[in-house]
Amino acid sequence: MTEIYETQSERTDLPLVVMPSVLDAMIEPIKAQFPALHDVARVRMFEEFTSDEATIAERLKDADALLVGGYHISDDLLHAISEQGHVKCIVFCGTGVASYINLDKARELKIRVCNAEHYGDHAVAEHTFALLFELIRRVGQLDKDVKAGNWAWAGGDGLQLAGRRMGIIGLGGIGATVSGIARAFGMEVAAWNSHVPPEHFERSGATPVDDLNELIETSDVISVHLPLNNATCGIVTAENLAHVKPGTLFINTARSEVIESGALLARLQKGDVPAALDVFDHEPLTADDAICHVPGIVLTPHVGWRTDGAFKELTRQMIACLTAYFAGEDYNVVVSER
Repeated sequence: MTEIYETQSERTDLPLVVMPSVLDAMIEPIKAQFPALHDVARVRMFEEFTSDEATIAERLKDADALLVGGYHISDDLLHAISEQGHVKCIVFCGTGVASYINLDKARELKIRVCNAEHYGDHAVAEHTFALLFELIRRVGQLDKDVKAGNWAWAGGDGLQLAGRRMGIIGLGGIGATVSGIARAFGMEVAAWNSHVPPEHFERSGATPVDDLNELIETSDVISVHLPLNNATCGIVTAENLAHVKPGTLFINTARSEVIESGALLARLQKGDVPAALDVFDHEPLTADDAICHVPGIVLTPHVGWRTDGAFKELTRQMIACLTAYFAGEDYNVVVSER
């Protein structure tokens, strides 16, 4: 039976915030933030994860606001939420809300949508290097080999980062953090981002490159850190990826949708570009997906953002979004209900 955590359940005069589905790792961090809603709203959290829309809709029937994370809100569910007439604010537990909710539909239904910003800059940047080091040093495979009694590594020697050039596609908070780490490892860093002011490049220590193909052609490591929005969807094209030279290390911890559909798989299937990915066109990834069968590829299940520090900052911002909404104010509003 699903456990339900509630605060101020007797305060029926307060609006109700419902979290109908929750990742296990978020339960305690968000509970720690709920006292900030005292006398603002009562909270009902169902302590299990589900993406079943009928279950979610049923759990939301009395809600005034929704906390959502880890699952997609379809247009049908958005309509169901709207028809119930109570939920006018959705707080998304992350940054890339456009991947999970149809923002145009939410705008049409006059439902506010909020997100969290920069909470995972360090988490995702660190995971980027975890993936990179797995590509160049194969620590996971070496661990298995040693435990199996195989001391001599048949896979060859590792690669050194110092002196190599990292090309960052997207120099926002995460990209800038990646730049700092790369420079600490002795790498030369260049970046492409059409909407970042020159001083941002200066602060991050990355050399600006105006042409994406040039960045790709001249980089030993390519790391994608673009946010997903209408302007960036499919912005990295098959033509761009044709400029990736053999042996270049390719990492994506941003969103798969910023790359033209099918283009990355086609490039990687040539077998000459080692790659590590944390994001995919379809999540969760299934074992029969073609990307799983690219030789030498390293895959993780969209966990780059999941650290203790990121959870703490994420949940803080979620509560701030709710507090602002019930006070008639704005905080991290992506779609306004007005």
